[in-house]
Formats: sequence, structure tokens, C-alpha cells
Amino acid sequence: MSFHEVRFPTGISRASQGGPERRTEVVVLGSGHEERNARWADSRRSYNAGYGVRSLDELNEVITFFEERRGRLHGFRWRDLADWKSCPPEQSPTDADQVIGTGDGTTAAFQLLKTYGGSFAPWRRVIVKPVEGSVVVSVAGVAQTLGVDVSVDYATGALTFSPASIPPSAAAITAGFLFDVPVRFDTDKLEVNIQGFRHGAIPNIPIVEIRI
Repeated sequence: MSFHEVRFPTGISRASQGGPERRTEVVVLGSGHEERNARWADSRRSYNAGYGVRSLDELNEVITFFEERRGRLHGFRWRDLADWKSCPPEQSPTDADQVIGTGDGTTAAFQLLKTYGGSFAPWRRVIVKPVEGSVVVSVAGVAQTLGVDVSVDYATGALTFSPASIPPSAAAITAGFLFDVPVRFDTDKLEVNIQGFRHGAIPNIPIVEIRI
């Protein structure tokens, strides 16, 4: 699957609408009770970027971005300003934000993760598009040096520890980071009415999360 490591214009996505979606099958029994089954193990996010377009120049910026992605053909990065950090949105990431694994003395590779919830049914989201230069990592509370102790693949969210820094048995590996959502356009056609746009009409520009 083709993916371009470029972010949709953040100034436009800032005013977009959208968020996570889950797929749940609900069956109402004859007794009135329900049976509910999760069709998706993970949520999927979708957005409408049209709400962020406020000028013809911004509209042209979106059209240019759309054409270079060839519509739905190539994926790209999206900044979801409601959820783009390992910590709450108004805080700064630290190396203690998220537990991403436990050392066993031999495993060198770990995946960035973000956990939602706690006591009842926490969900762990795989982070595949961290922002370059934003990742901080600790092992058993000791900060690791990027490029020396551990390396980050910013295209996949994978961490790889050097042979001399492999986490020892029972050591908690924690990390903090910024991240983007991997998405694509959910249409091969943009319909723009310039006359309507000048009077406040908002074009429909659907964006949908993709699995990497």
C-alpha cells in the first residue's frame, strides 16, 4: 500500500470535524435483552476536512494536496488535534507517559502504544506514525539516548534497542511521543462550487483512517 510521509495542512485540519468510530452489532432478543458483539477490534477514525477550508487559497491548497495523492490512491499523515500526544492534549509528553512493554533480557524491538482507559476494559492503540524528533524513551525509569541506546522508525512506530541496551528482565519500557493518524481521502472526486463557496458553502472533503 502506497503511503506518502507528508502531513495534510495542519491549519486546515485544525477546524475539521470527525473522530473515532466503532462497529458494534446489537441483536435484540425476544425477551428484550440485548446481545452486543464488537465487529472491529480497533476503532477507525474519519474526518471531514471541508470544515477547515475558510478561503479560496486554502481550497486550492487542498486541491493541490488531493491531486498529488491521486485521490484515494496514496495515504498520508493527519494531525488530529483532539488526540495527538501520548499525554493529554494540553500537556507535554514525558518518557513516563505510556507503558509499551516489559523487558525479558533478549527482546530488542518494541512497538509504540497508547492505552485508553484503565480499570474496566483498557484499549491499546498501536502508534505507527510518530512525529520525528518527539519520541522519548525510558527503561525502568532511566532515560534512553535516541540514536545510541534506542532507534525509532518514524514510518512504523517501532523501537529497536542496541545490543548493549536491551531492556533487562521485568524492566518496564515507557515512552512519550507526538503522533499522526495514517489516512487517505475517502473520495476520488472533489466537488467545488466557487459561487456557493463564496457565500459560505463548505465542500465535502472526507478523510478516513487506514491500517498500516
